[in-house]
Amino acid sequence: MWREEFLNNLIQSGLLLEQREVLQAKKKICFVLLSAPWSVLCYYAEEIGLRVPLQVVTTPIINWSEQAMSRLSCRSPLSHDVPNPPPDYYTCQFRTSKLDRFLASDNKETFFKTTQRHQVLYEILARTPYGKVKTGEVGIDRLLSEQVFTAAYPLHELPKTPVPPTSLGLRQILYTYWAKWSCFRRYQPLDHIREYYGEKIALYFAWLGFYTGWLLPASIVGLLIFFIGFFLMATDVPATELCNSGNSLLMCPLCNICDYWNYSSICVTYKVGLLFDNSGTVFLSVFMSLWAVTFLEYWKRTCSALSHRWDCSEFEDIEERPRPEFTAMAPMTMRNPVTGAEEPYFPENKRFNRTLTGCMVIIIMIVVVLIFLIGIILYRTILRIIISKSGNSFVSFSAGRIASLSGSVLNLLVILLLSRVYVSLAHILTRWEMHRTQTKYEDMFILKVFIFQFVNFYSSPVYIAFFKGRFVGYPGNYHTLFGIRNEECGAGGCLIELAQELLVIMVGKQLINNVQEFILPKLKSWWQKRKISPRVKKGEEEEEVAPWEADYQLLVCEGLFSEYLEMVIQFGFITIFVAACPLAPFFALVNNWVELRLDAQKFVMEYRRPVAERAQDIGIWLPIMQFITNIAVLSNAFLIAFTSSFLPREYYSYTRNRTMSGFINFTLATSPYNYSLQHTPCRYRGFRDELGEHLPDYFHLLAIRLSFVIVFEHVVFFIGRLIDLMVPDIPEEVEMKMKREHYMAKEALAENQVQQKRLSNKWVKYVDYKPPLRSQSLTLVFYFCDHSTNEKCVD
Repeated sequence: MWREEFLNNLIQSGLLLEQREVLQAKKKICFVLLSAPWSVLCYYAEEIGLRVPLQVVTTPIINWSEQAMSRLSCRSPLSHDVPNPPPDYYTCQFRTSKLDRFLASDNKETFFKTTQRHQVLYEILARTPYGKVKTGEVGIDRLLSEQVFTAAYPLHELPKTPVPPTSLGLRQILYTYWAKWSCFRRYQPLDHIREYYGEKIALYFAWLGFYTGWLLPASIVGLLIFFIGFFLMATDVPATELCNSGNSLLMCPLCNICDYWNYSSICVTYKVGLLFDNSGTVFLSVFMSLWAVTFLEYWKRTCSALSHRWDCSEFEDIEERPRPEFTAMAPMTMRNPVTGAEEPYFPENKRFNRTLTGCMVIIIMIVVVLIFLIGIILYRTILRIIISKSGNSFVSFSAGRIASLSGSVLNLLVILLLSRVYVSLAHILTRWEMHRTQTKYEDMFILKVFIFQFVNFYSSPVYIAFFKGRFVGYPGNYHTLFGIRNEECGAGGCLIELAQELLVIMVGKQLINNVQEFILPKLKSWWQKRKISPRVKKGEEEEEVAPWEADYQLLVCEGLFSEYLEMVIQFGFITIFVAACPLAPFFALVNNWVELRLDAQKFVMEYRRPVAERAQDIGIWLPIMQFITNIAVLSNAFLIAFTSSFLPREYYSYTRNRTMSGFINFTLATSPYNYSLQHTPCRYRGFRDELGEHLPDYFHLLAIRLSFVIVFEHVVFFIGRLIDLMVPDIPEEVEMKMKREHYMAKEALAENQVQQKRLSNKWVKYVDYKPPLRSQSLTLVFYFCDHSTNEKCVD
């Protein structure tokens, strides 16, 4: 009943319908083919503000690397000669009454682009009711969720038989010059992607390519810092002292049932730690903080250029319309203060109450994450005790490492499980909050999920970096949690544990995601084709599969949210914790090279064609990355000050011995006298005397650490602010193009242009504007003056 009502309403809205049936062994599939006549296209193009061309832009589009290489009379190795580049136009919003002033308006078949036709059809599908409007029985999305229809999608372009490159279709061009693995070192054909998939998807790939390119210098610097660690492994004096200490440094047990151990037993672990914790760490932290600021500033410039080139620079402020679901469910209407049009309205106080309820749900879910974190901490402690009791000398010796590594893997599984649960919950909450536009809806949904994922992914590394081993106590006075002694950092220190945690979560997640993106689509596609039974043959000849039937066998495009989230979480790992893992940018670079090609192949070969969506920028993801950048400055400052051995080494070198001889002994305290009476005297890491009280060195170091944090963040924030001021968000040439386009749009749509053309060149037209009173209408008085004869101006 709903389906029949919906199809009847589509016919009444002016759409043309054809129905095709496909008979299969066990069922019959009915395809409804939709198309819009010229009159409907014109009406809705004006209604939703589609932009159409006024004049071709003749200025060539050249990126900075090609420009630099051309000055050296060289060809850029990254450039790609992609056939049939889409032309760039000056555009303005479509008006039916001004049709003759637009380019190619005489050809009704090609005037509107394919993606624009898709947008018109989707707008009609999204706002057509099939039942009671007030109960939300509106639109194709609701019908799909109710299984009234099984799918709704635009068709992919039909592949052409072997033809020269200039005659290839857009989809074939994207496959040949973008989706193939051999294109990994070439620029992406962004204009072709935009022409086929729309601005929103094109902006994602533009951002991903830009981000991947900027990872290259970060990776080189990170690798250099890592290789400096290899040199220090052989020349570091404290490392040599530790390895040669033999049995002279007997360390206190790391848990209540653990044995005493020799400090020299961690010789290899200590040296490996120098790969991550060395004198280059400070430089890398400063470099990555400034790298993140500069990257975001230059992305804003690139984004503004692309959004103008793709006619989206005013989309969010003026052109974006209310969501169809919001239009149907809103209880009242109100005049839009920008456009003056009457639009559906939802009271702000009601939305605030609903948003507040959503915030409470987020807080509850964050508490759940913290409960799981405490559970993993207890798991590591208990597993360490169990392994230590096992009696196997080899396993017992590695108890801490086994517990730490298995805890990291378990934490990754918990993260992935909770993520799936919360994403579904966030969808329900955001839909309930009734946001007016699609951009606002997506921004609020993304914000909810990111807050949760931020805590979900980063809680364990933050605990290891800043809390683990800080509240242990000392021999004879250990602190406990639920009766279990608090965790200490492993034998090699907290920084190497943090590096291990980051590699497990970051690299492990990337591997899982890439395997999923490579294998799952193929498995799903195979299952989709298997579910669709073979056709019933008519006669001996096998019928050719229709394009709508072929596309039905492809997978549904799930949007860009998960793709953005994966990259932004990665951005957090390589900036917030880079002081602990210099290799993070390199692993991110390798992952993104693979990710870019996998995403391209999914969109071109394995997904149904999504409806083209417009977008002005990457949305709330940019403010989120700016927030991450600010957090990264503070995080790296505290990591260097409190977790790294950089400041203790510098303090010892300045106050004790510049050769660093005796540093190991300086960092170890002796067990208190009361403890030694009942147990074997031993050493532990800390700056305490024989009574367990802090030494003056502890307070001196604390003051130095706090001072370092303040100086570090002030210097980095100051330089970052200078970069922000020096790099304008919009390039000068883009500003000039925007002014030119506004002028041309004004000229094209001016009501008096026809009269102006009729005037002789010697006539000058003036307009005198008289502002009306409340009871009067607007008055425009035109003066025409012939200056050549000095005649009186005619009113």
